Amino acid sequence: MIKLKENYEFRKAYNKGKSFVAPAFVMYAVKGRKGKVRLGITVSKKIGSAVKRNRAKRVITAAFGNCLKNIAAGYDFVVVARTRILELKSTQVEETMIKQLKAADMWIENDD
Repeated sequence: MIKLKENYEFRKAYNKGKSFVAPAFVMYAVKGRKGKVRLGITVSKKIGSAVKRNRAKRVITAAFGNCLKNIAAGYDFVVVARTRILELKSTQVEETMIKQLKAADMWIENDD
């Protein structure tokens, strides 16, 4: 999985991307480089201490990693954590991500 790191990449997702809202996070998706899926994660200090923010990032990364093989190539994703993500496990976050990706037609069914 390739990470988004530059500020302009995040701003592009916020301004031009399509947003999908869930109680635990908001996902932005925007067309990116061909053939690559990239992920950026934003967790503000409103979430809590560094331990809580890092847990939120780990949960999002694990859920997205499990979805990665079924995501349509060529998109950049930015996930903004909300406070409710601290109450969830990565499997629950993964289920929500799958619903959002299917609604956005970015989910490809594989026969694995």
